[in-house]
Amino acid sequence: MSKSIVQHSLPGRGRALQSFLRKFVGHGGAQVGLVCLVFFLVVSAMPTVLVGPLQTAINATGDFLAPPSSGHLLGTDEVGRDVLNLVVHGARISLTIALLATVISLLVGTAIGMMAGYYGGRVEVWLMRLTDFFFFMPSFVLALVITPVVLEVMGRGGEILGFRPSLFVIIVVIGMTSWAFVARIVRSQTLSLKERTFIDRARVVGSSNLSIMVKHILPNLVPQIAANGALVVAGAIYVETSLSFLGLGDPLQPSWGTLLSQAQRAGAASAGAWWYLGAPGVCVLTVSLSFVLIGNALDDTFNPRRRVIP
Repeated sequence: MSKSIVQHSLPGRGRALQSFLRKFVGHGGAQVGLVCLVFFLVVSAMPTVLVGPLQTAINATGDFLAPPSSGHLLGTDEVGRDVLNLVVHGARISLTIALLATVISLLVGTAIGMMAGYYGGRVEVWLMRLTDFFFFMPSFVLALVITPVVLEVMGRGGEILGFRPSLFVIIVVIGMTSWAFVARIVRSQTLSLKERTFIDRARVVGSSNLSIMVKHILPNLVPQIAANGALVVAGAIYVETSLSFLGLGDPLQPSWGTLLSQAQRAGAASAGAWWYLGAPGVCVLTVSLSFVLIGNALDDTFNPRRRVIP
């Protein structure tokens, strides 16, 4: 009997997935966001193949602040490095930092939100007071205060999990300061889910609280987590760009924010070198907008009541 139920449920899940993908891909915002995002992911996956190794002041091939030309499509920087080369290599750093920071943020926010919503009482009160602090205090401000202090303690030499300390600290700090938004949403959904009949049945058969949260509540939270996770990535990109622009990035592993910082210090604006500032700036805006469009499309697909009826 149970075997036949499973066999019948699998086609049903397949149809549901196909229906979701059809609605999501048919969303205009999702189409634009996915095209832009796939382009940047491909670029960040093989920068050396596309533009060669990362150029430095030693192996720079152009003149100082040369405008775009056939030899340098996006011009050069203050030491003659090809800006296209720097932007393509910076894509990998910026996207890696944003995605890893988002993973940390989602893990922390989901765990705190589920525990607050499920246990209630004093656990909820204390966890939500902590969440309120991080929610009302801008993550950029917290990151700006914490990052230089941690870097001073750790130093900038060596590597941590394949990252230089400055980048590793930025990833952790952004992830640990931008989870409050996710926690509040997960808590509200958990409060509703824990009153459902299937949760009562799980308690009756003796499932532990941890088992109920992981096996029964968490799967129902995935749509909300995915939709808001895309928005968290966009915020993480902005925070990373801002921190790097203020000089907390790593010039040996330049991100888009680091390039903007270097352009500002080189006087690109006053020298009229618009390509030096414009190239990384447009990339930051385009990728952030792509994630926002994807997040909104996911939210509209998962929550049909949010759609605007023409």
